Amino acid sequence: MEKEILTIEEAADYLQIGKRSIYKLAKEGKIPGKKVLNKWRFEKESLRMWVSRGEKK
Repeated sequence: MEKEILTIEEAADYLQIGKRSIYKLAKEGKIPGKKVLNKWRFEKESLRMWVSRGEKK
C-alpha cells in the first residue's frame, strides 16, 4: 500500500528536490502542505497536482 501522507524527506524524494527547498516552499505557502504537531506533512496527490499544474500555490 502506497503512503498518501509524506514527511519532508519523502516529499523531497518524491519531487526530486532538496529538503531545504521543500522547507522554503512550505514556509512561503508555495507548496501544498500542513504543519502537524510542528512537523510538515504533505499529501502525495496534492503534490502531484501541484507539479502537473505548475502552480506556485
